[in-house]
Amino acid sequence: MNTGPRFKRHYTREEVRRMLPQVELWLNRLDLANAAFKKAAVPLDGFLSDGCDVGGQLASRYLKSFLDLASSLREFASREILLRDLQRGLIDFPSFAAGREVFLSWKRGEPDVEHWQDLDAGSTGPITV
Repeated sequence: MNTGPRFKRHYTREEVRRMLPQVELWLNRLDLANAAFKKAAVPLDGFLSDGCDVGGQLASRYLKSFLDLASSLREFASREILLRDLQRGLIDFPSFAAGREVFLSWKRGEPDVEHWQDLDAGSTGPITV
């Protein structure tokens, strides 16, 4: 049984607050990359299902959009920030509260980080200061 923290990086509420403008930019970039990826995949669907060897501009556009999407996701993963739901912009930041490891939870559009949840139980509660 591992009793140590699951995450190497932990954020204070103040650190998350300072990061929110940058997180918004990453989410916007991710939205654009995701839309481009989906758009680039549509023309390839028929080719890939038949096992055809596809190249040229279609494949290049698809690959570029995939790499842009992966790069945007790395912004979160490299910082151990969890993107729970892209459409809602639901983000979890590893932290400590009440002597245990938790997630500080934030959703796009919220003015502040006001909730936390246990890593396993999924229960949420307001942040008390």
